[in-house]
Amino acid sequence: MNSNYPIMLRLEGKRVVVAGGGKVAERKVTGLLGTGASIIVISPNATENLKGLAENGMIQWIEKSFDKEDIEGAFLIYAATNDVELNQYVKAAASDQQLVTIADDPEGSDFHVPSHIVQGRLSIAVSTGGASPTLARKIREQLGSQFDERYEDYLEFLYLARKRVLKEVNDPSRKRKILAAIASDEFLNSNDREADFLRLLL
Repeated sequence: MNSNYPIMLRLEGKRVVVAGGGKVAERKVTGLLGTGASIIVISPNATENLKGLAENGMIQWIEKSFDKEDIEGAFLIYAATNDVELNQYVKAAASDQQLVTIADDPEGSDFHVPSHIVQGRLSIAVSTGGASPTLARKIREQLGSQFDERYEDYLEFLYLARKRVLKEVNDPSRKRKILAAIASDEFLNSNDREADFLRLLL
Protein backbone atom coordinates (compact mmCIF):
# COMPACT_ATOMS: atom_id res chain seq x y z
CA MET A 1 0.00 0.00 0.00
CA ASN A 2 1.29 3.46 -0.95
CA SER A 3 1.03 5.72 2.10
CA ASN A 4 2.80 8.68 0.48
CA TYR A 5 1.00 12.02 0.55
CA PRO A 6 1.53 14.23 -2.52
CA ILE A 7 2.13 17.89 -1.75
CA MET A 8 3.56 21.02 -3.41
CA LEU A 9 5.81 22.97 -1.04
CA ARG A 10 6.63 26.68 -1.03
CA LEU A 11 10.30 26.84 -0.06
CA GLU A 12 10.96 30.56 -0.44
CA GLY A 13 13.02 31.71 2.50
CA LYS A 14 13.19 28.21 3.96
CA ARG A 15 16.53 26.73 5.03
CA VAL A 16 17.34 23.56 3.08
CA VAL A 17 20.48 21.60 3.96
CA VAL A 18 22.17 19.17 1.60
CA ALA A 19 24.76 16.93 3.24
CA GLY A 20 27.17 15.85 0.52
CA GLY A 21 29.00 17.48 -2.37
CA GLY A 22 29.07 14.83 -5.08
CA LYS A 23 26.95 14.21 -8.18
CA VAL A 24 23.94 13.02 -6.17
CA ALA A 25 24.03 16.15 -4.03
CA GLU A 26 24.45 18.24 -7.17
CA ARG A 27 21.25 16.77 -8.63
CA LYS A 28 19.37 17.55 -5.42
CA VAL A 29 20.64 21.13 -5.41
CA THR A 30 19.82 21.62 -9.09
CA GLY A 31 16.22 20.61 -8.40
CA LEU A 32 16.01 23.18 -5.61
CA LEU A 33 17.27 26.12 -7.65
CA GLY A 34 14.56 28.62 -8.46
CA THR A 35 12.43 27.74 -5.43
CA GLY A 36 13.71 30.67 -3.39
CA ALA A 37 15.01 28.33 -0.71
CA SER A 38 18.19 29.13 1.21
CA ILE A 39 20.31 26.18 0.07
CA ILE A 40 23.27 25.15 2.23
CA VAL A 41 25.65 22.40 1.12
CA ILE A 42 27.71 20.76 3.85
CA SER A 43 30.72 18.86 2.54
CA PRO A 44 34.53 19.01 2.66
CA ASN A 45 34.52 18.59 -1.13
CA ALA A 46 32.15 19.66 -3.91
CA THR A 47 31.69 19.19 -7.64
CA GLU A 48 32.77 21.98 -9.95
CA ASN A 49 29.14 22.85 -10.64
CA LEU A 50 28.39 23.19 -6.93
CA LYS A 51 31.49 25.32 -6.47
CA GLY A 52 30.31 27.53 -9.32
CA LEU A 53 26.86 27.92 -7.77
CA ALA A 54 28.47 28.89 -4.47
CA GLU A 55 30.79 31.40 -6.14
CA ASN A 56 27.79 32.99 -7.86
CA GLY A 57 25.91 33.26 -4.57
CA MET A 58 23.15 30.86 -5.61
CA ILE A 59 23.92 28.46 -2.75
CA GLN A 60 26.08 28.45 0.36
CA TRP A 61 28.82 25.84 0.52
CA ILE A 62 30.22 25.16 3.99
CA GLU A 63 33.49 23.34 3.36
CA LYS A 64 33.51 20.92 6.28
CA SER A 65 32.39 17.49 7.42
CA PHE A 66 28.78 17.21 8.53
CA ASP A 67 27.89 17.80 12.16
CA LYS A 68 24.47 17.65 13.77
CA GLU A 69 24.50 21.41 14.45
CA ASP A 70 24.51 21.99 10.69
CA ILE A 71 20.82 21.14 10.38
CA GLU A 72 19.54 23.40 13.13
CA GLY A 73 16.62 25.39 11.75
CA ALA A 74 16.49 23.40 8.51
CA PHE A 75 13.09 22.81 6.95
CA LEU A 76 14.21 20.06 4.56
CA ILE A 77 17.34 17.92 4.80
CA TYR A 78 18.97 15.87 2.05
CA ALA A 79 21.37 13.14 3.18
CA ALA A 80 23.24 12.75 -0.10
CA THR A 81 26.77 11.68 0.78
CA ASN A 82 28.49 8.55 -0.54
CA ASP A 83 28.77 7.20 3.01
CA VAL A 84 25.87 5.00 4.12
CA GLU A 85 26.63 5.41 7.81
CA LEU A 86 26.96 9.18 7.52
CA ASN A 87 23.62 9.41 5.72
CA GLN A 88 22.01 7.51 8.57
CA TYR A 89 23.72 9.81 11.06
CA VAL A 90 22.19 12.80 9.28
CA LYS A 91 18.76 11.20 9.61
CA ALA A 92 19.29 10.40 13.29
CA ALA A 93 20.44 13.96 14.00
CA ALA A 94 17.20 15.47 12.68
CA SER A 95 14.29 16.28 14.96
CA ASP A 96 10.83 14.80 14.52
CA GLN A 97 9.69 18.12 13.00
CA GLN A 98 12.30 18.02 10.23
CA LEU A 99 11.86 16.16 6.96
CA VAL A 100 14.80 14.11 5.72
CA THR A 101 15.36 12.23 2.49
CA ILE A 102 18.19 9.71 2.31
CA ALA A 103 19.71 9.17 -1.13
CA ASP A 104 20.53 5.48 -0.56
CA ASP A 105 17.58 4.61 1.69
CA PRO A 106 14.21 5.60 0.20
CA GLU A 107 12.31 3.41 2.68
CA GLY A 108 13.92 5.23 5.60
CA SER A 109 13.22 8.67 4.14
CA ASP A 110 10.46 11.04 5.22
CA PHE A 111 9.92 12.22 1.66
CA HIS A 112 11.18 11.74 -1.86
CA VAL A 113 11.23 14.04 -4.86
CA PRO A 114 9.13 12.60 -7.69
CA SER A 115 10.05 12.72 -11.33
CA HIS A 116 8.40 15.87 -12.67
CA ILE A 117 8.00 18.29 -15.55
CA VAL A 118 7.49 22.03 -15.35
CA GLN A 119 6.01 24.31 -17.99
CA GLY A 120 5.65 27.72 -16.38
CA ARG A 121 2.89 27.42 -13.78
CA LEU A 122 2.18 23.84 -14.80
CA SER A 123 3.91 21.22 -12.69
CA ILE A 124 3.25 17.50 -13.10
CA ALA A 125 4.84 15.00 -10.73
CA VAL A 126 5.08 11.24 -11.29
CA SER A 127 5.85 8.68 -8.61
CA THR A 128 5.85 4.90 -8.65
CA GLY A 129 6.28 4.70 -4.88
CA GLY A 130 9.84 3.53 -5.32
CA ALA A 131 8.82 0.54 -7.46
CA SER A 132 10.52 1.80 -10.61
CA PRO A 133 12.19 5.22 -11.01
CA THR A 134 12.89 4.16 -14.60
CA LEU A 135 9.18 3.84 -15.33
CA ALA A 136 8.53 7.17 -13.59
CA ARG A 137 11.03 8.84 -15.94
CA LYS A 138 9.41 7.16 -18.94
CA ILE A 139 5.96 8.42 -17.95
CA ARG A 140 7.41 11.88 -17.31
CA GLU A 141 8.84 11.95 -20.84
CA GLN A 142 5.48 10.92 -22.30
CA LEU A 143 3.72 13.66 -20.35
CA GLY A 144 6.39 16.15 -21.40
CA SER A 145 5.53 15.47 -25.04
CA GLN A 146 1.82 15.92 -24.38
CA PHE A 147 2.08 19.02 -22.22
CA ASP A 148 4.66 20.94 -24.23
CA GLU A 149 5.87 24.55 -24.15
CA ARG A 150 2.46 25.84 -25.32
CA TYR A 151 1.24 25.36 -21.78
CA GLU A 152 3.62 27.93 -20.32
CA ASP A 153 1.86 30.88 -22.00
CA TYR A 154 -1.53 29.22 -21.68
CA LEU A 155 -1.25 28.78 -17.89
CA GLU A 156 -0.17 32.40 -17.51
CA PHE A 157 -3.24 33.44 -19.50
CA LEU A 158 -5.48 31.22 -17.35
CA TYR A 159 -4.02 32.66 -14.17
CA LEU A 160 -4.71 36.27 -15.17
CA ALA A 161 -8.06 35.48 -16.79
CA ARG A 162 -9.32 33.65 -13.71
CA LYS A 163 -8.41 36.57 -11.47
CA ARG A 164 -10.38 38.89 -13.75
CA VAL A 165 -13.41 36.60 -13.90
CA LEU A 166 -13.52 36.26 -10.12
CA LYS A 167 -13.33 40.04 -9.77
CA GLU A 168 -15.70 41.14 -12.54
CA VAL A 169 -18.32 38.39 -12.91
CA ASN A 170 -20.84 38.18 -10.09
CA ASP A 171 -23.26 35.54 -11.36
CA PRO A 172 -22.00 32.10 -10.14
CA SER A 173 -23.43 30.19 -13.09
CA ARG A 174 -21.87 32.52 -15.68
CA LYS A 175 -18.62 32.48 -13.77
CA ARG A 176 -18.44 28.67 -13.94
CA LYS A 177 -19.24 28.70 -17.68
CA ILE A 178 -16.51 31.20 -18.48
CA LEU A 179 -13.92 29.36 -16.38
CA ALA A 180 -14.86 26.08 -18.09
CA ALA A 181 -14.66 27.70 -21.52
CA ILE A 182 -11.17 29.15 -21.09
CA ALA A 183 -9.90 25.75 -19.88
CA SER A 184 -10.93 24.13 -23.18
CA ASP A 185 -8.74 23.00 -26.08
CA GLU A 186 -10.25 25.82 -28.10
CA PHE A 187 -8.53 28.37 -25.89
CA LEU A 188 -5.32 26.35 -25.67
CA ASN A 189 -5.04 26.43 -29.47
CA SER A 190 -6.52 29.91 -29.99
CA ASN A 191 -4.57 32.40 -32.10
CA ASP A 192 -5.98 35.29 -30.07
CA ARG A 193 -6.96 34.20 -26.57
CA GLU A 194 -7.36 37.74 -25.29
CA ALA A 195 -9.94 38.63 -27.94
CA ASP A 196 -11.80 35.36 -27.41
CA PHE A 197 -11.77 35.97 -23.66
CA LEU A 198 -13.11 39.51 -23.97
CA ARG A 199 -16.01 38.22 -26.07
CA LEU A 200 -16.92 35.87 -23.24
CA LEU A 201 -16.91 38.72 -20.75
CA LEU A 202 -19.19 40.96 -22.81
